[in-house]
Amino acid sequence: MVRQIPYGKVTTYGAIAARLGSSGSARMVGWALNSKKYRLDDLPAHRVVNRKGLLTGKRYFGGSDIMAQLLQSEGIEVKNDQIQNLEKYLWVP
Repeated sequence: MVRQIPYGKVTTYGAIAARLGSSGSARMVGWALNSKKYRLDDLPAHRVVNRKGLLTGKRYFGGSDIMAQLLQSEGIEVKNDQIQNLEKYLWVP
C-alpha cells in the first residue's frame, strides 16, 4: 500500500489501516513500517503521517529533518514538522 502513494502526496497511518480493513489499527501500520524487516529506502515511508499531518515517523529517518526534506523535495509544504494544507496533499487509498 505504501508503495502506491503517489509522488507529491501523503497518506495517514489510519487511512492505510482502514483500507486494509482494520480501522482501529493505525499504530499497527506504524509498527509495521518501523519493523526491521522493511528497509525505509525500499518504501516511500516518508509519505505516511499521522491524522493531523504531523511527521511522527521522523525519528526512523535518523531523527533529523530528512523526512521533512524528502517531502519538501516533492513539493509538499512542511512547517514545524507538520504538513501544511493536509487536504491538498492527502491521498486516500
